[in-house]
Amino acid sequence: MPAPTSWLKRLVVGRPFRSDTLGETLLPKWLALPIFASDPLSSVAYATQEILLILSIGGLAYLTLAPWVGLAVAVLLTVVVISYRQVVRAYPSGGGSYEVASRNLGSRAGLVVAGALMVDYIMTVAVSVASGVDNIISAVPELNDYRIALNIGFIVLLMAMNLRGIRESGRAFAAPTYLFIATVMLLVVVGLGRTFTGHAPVAESAGYDVRPEQVGLTGAALVFLLLRSFASGCTALTGVEAISNGVPAFRKPKALNAARTMTAMGVTAVVMFGGITALALITKVHIAENTCDLAGFRGDCATDPQRTVISQIGAAVFGGDHTVLFYILQAATALILILAANTAFNGFPLLASILAQDRYLPRQLHTRGDRLAFSNGIIALSLVAGILIFAFDGSTTRLIQLYILGVFTSFTLCQAGMVRHWNRVLAGPTDSRERRAAQRSRLINALGALLTALVLIVVLITKFTHGAYLVVIAIPALYLLMRAIHRHYTHVREELRPDDEFELLPSRVHAIVLVSTLHKPSQRAIAFARATRPDTLSAITVNVDDADTRELQHQWEQRGMKLPLKVIESPYREITRPVVQYVKNLRRGSPRDVVCIYIPEYVVGRWWENILHNQSSLRLKGRLLFEPGVMVTSVPWQLHSTTRRDLQRVRPLPGDLRRGVTTQRRSG
Repeated sequence: MPAPTSWLKRLVVGRPFRSDTLGETLLPKWLALPIFASDPLSSVAYATQEILLILSIGGLAYLTLAPWVGLAVAVLLTVVVISYRQVVRAYPSGGGSYEVASRNLGSRAGLVVAGALMVDYIMTVAVSVASGVDNIISAVPELNDYRIALNIGFIVLLMAMNLRGIRESGRAFAAPTYLFIATVMLLVVVGLGRTFTGHAPVAESAGYDVRPEQVGLTGAALVFLLLRSFASGCTALTGVEAISNGVPAFRKPKALNAARTMTAMGVTAVVMFGGITALALITKVHIAENTCDLAGFRGDCATDPQRTVISQIGAAVFGGDHTVLFYILQAATALILILAANTAFNGFPLLASILAQDRYLPRQLHTRGDRLAFSNGIIALSLVAGILIFAFDGSTTRLIQLYILGVFTSFTLCQAGMVRHWNRVLAGPTDSRERRAAQRSRLINALGALLTALVLIVVLITKFTHGAYLVVIAIPALYLLMRAIHRHYTHVREELRPDDEFELLPSRVHAIVLVSTLHKPSQRAIAFARATRPDTLSAITVNVDDADTRELQHQWEQRGMKLPLKVIESPYREITRPVVQYVKNLRRGSPRDVVCIYIPEYVVGRWWENILHNQSSLRLKGRLLFEPGVMVTSVPWQLHSTTRRDLQRVRPLPGDLRRGVTTQRRSG
């Protein structure tokens, strides 16, 4: 591709890396944490808010249940993290949940997991970016009118950063992640410290009353409300499995470093989630899905969005919404929420690459780009997430209803697969120490499978009518699509399998040179066709203009061309259809013969010159590709503009060598 696009690509992506430098892109633990764990770490910024939003449906009295819901979420997060440590150690090749389910439960279960994970990764990008934009709008409400544009812009920025490579994007994202962790830890310490000294912070919404959508909840209705709030709080678990998918990206010892990184991620996430939930209750944050349901809200509830929970806590703890620490918290929260999508930008392309290698997705997704990243997967993820943002108006509340169903599907099947894995280990020869370790691991994974299965049922029931039905449709659709792609690749492989007895040479080769004008490209094509020594050789031209055809015939006779020129009539001034029909008739008499079409083409050096040439030849080649027994050979003729472009790209050389290079001209 000429310079106008190549320089832009180099500017965005950077210079390409050699394949043998892949080892230099491996990650140390401190860099792998922000790359693979930014999603679960950032989830603490909105998981508490989702719990309070659901509980507030019943009124302020039900917010007293928030600690128990938060505790249940923290316990589940701990169990899942410990369970996935077993996955990292048992399957360090990077397949994660997909590999575990495929090996232990069969390929169908593996495809269900793959479909669920792909949906989850897409939703991670959409929800994380939308939530990050929400926090930016909390600090600068005037940006509310530009919500969708901000979302799309951040997705494009994340795509560009990840196209530059996993290590480089990790360095760019590490500082915001660690800034968020430090700021939230400071928030928790200061907030709890003020509480213990008798100066508990108070949120700006503490005086608001919430108009309940449902009054006097008891029995089954109360249980359903609790389950729904628990399901919403389980967004804190999204992205936990990303480290198990990214083990190959770690430095050696890969499995050990990945397991330690997962432990650090789990401890940090649980501490931050617990601290924010405690502060939300201490500061008496009151929040509702519809701002108009808040009695006493200052502002126009139809146009002014309510501040997020973490924003209100920050203002209460740090002494107001105009303090430096408040703005640092808002900036760090917005950055980490947006960068949380980076977990998906690393997990989705890697999973897609593995699926492509197994022939369940297009092979292009297995190819690494200039910077050794899986570029096609990164671009595909960005495109789909952008469409979701546009379709749901960048609303976190609407998008989050589609969230976590996919991830808990993969959690459940993965843990069930690990139980079967340990059963196989115990069935084989093991010493007493290995046996005790396997039994302990099986118990951990069995508990994880049981809990995540229960959560999956809860999520499915409580969120189905709120948008989760779209995920229920999407996962089977992806499953069927991957099965169809695999069937296609299987059929192609079988069809192309070499024969045991193969006749290498066709019975005859008929060479045909397409001629529109007698010029140098035509002469080169004729000479090349002669050099191949075909059984028959002829030239054909399509009569779309009588005067031009007669002029060509006159030039042909005048120059004494020793090659017959056949004129194909075209009363409707077409070129492609008459040529294809002529070739079909030629082959009809002897199906074992091969017809080779030689097409002279111009090669131009400027992008805009492509518009002026080669359109008819492209259409003709595209049509002839579907004809059996027909070979198409392009005979290029390089125009002088290609020579000038190549010489401009040659680095200057000293002395006479430089003069020698610059005076050369490519021979036509």
